[in-house]
Amino acid sequence: MAAVPGAALAQIAVQRPLRQTVPDEFSVSAPVSIDVNARPLQSFDTRDRSRVRFGELEFRSGLILTSRFRGFGGLSGLRLDPKGERFIAISDKGGWFTGRIVYKGREMTGLDDVEASPVLGHDGKPITSRGWYDTEALALDGSLVYVGLERVNQILRFDFSKGFTRAHGELIQLPLGVRKLPYNKGIEALVVVPKGLPLAGTLIAFSERGLDAQGNITAFLIGRTVGLFSVRRSDNFDISDAVLLPSGGLLLLERKFSWLGGVGIRIRRIALASIAPGAVIDGPVIFEADLGSEIDNLEGIDAHVTPEGETVLTLISDDNFSMIQRNLLLQFALVE
Repeated sequence: MAAVPGAALAQIAVQRPLRQTVPDEFSVSAPVSIDVNARPLQSFDTRDRSRVRFGELEFRSGLILTSRFRGFGGLSGLRLDPKGERFIAISDKGGWFTGRIVYKGREMTGLDDVEASPVLGHDGKPITSRGWYDTEALALDGSLVYVGLERVNQILRFDFSKGFTRAHGELIQLPLGVRKLPYNKGIEALVVVPKGLPLAGTLIAFSERGLDAQGNITAFLIGRTVGLFSVRRSDNFDISDAVLLPSGGLLLLERKFSWLGGVGIRIRRIALASIAPGAVIDGPVIFEADLGSEIDNLEGIDAHVTPEGETVLTLISDDNFSMIQRNLLLQFALVE
């Protein structure tokens, strides 16, 4: 899955981005190379810049990302290779972004080899041509890539061995309950469980805020195990992404927003073994931040393990193509 993405990410290393640059287009109909500028964050806590420990996370580095390419933004899902370098990201405007994170020591310094590509449907046309946007969720299973379409409550499957980001997406069969999720509160996070873990071979789909009769967030087991379960909702947080750790634990990235309280972000740890049809799952909060920290609309999370054995979490934000929001790329070490 995300922590060990395998074949899909391995292909990025052999892709050669096109040299054409399209700085003034909002979206593209064919892959193009783009430039992304990165400005480092000096700290995560704006009130105490010497602070590095936040719950069970330790801040490593962060970047503010900008580009002259108007279609850069809306980043809602991120998956890294096992080294934490090559990446696939999904924009909620129906686009792929691929490339490489550049490091100096343990700190991120920028992005390189960035390519923007349209997400293609089964007919080879950009999915935006049929009015499909809100590509919010991303999961990898070897060369297979799953993308959740929030507003139409569908999931596309791509085989990246057939053209990488030029691959055509096919709709997969979903439980009836997925199609009944509320408009703009549908599939927000996807995880594929790898071999050797409970629910191996199952695609787990979390809604953003599809609520059951008890007010908990609905989620679905698709594939080898089929069923419906719930995530206990608290303090008005909704789900924005999920990742399986190499150790087998599951992390949920959650956010909340109000005009009075602003934005809040937290991460909950969930025992994978607790997930089963009919279950209501819950787990401890291991990280929480508000606008006193360098956060924005964080919608993507992934994990990788360094050669030293350190688990690193990478988070990315969706700027909603707004002048007052930012594309942030943040990294933390998980202190277990």
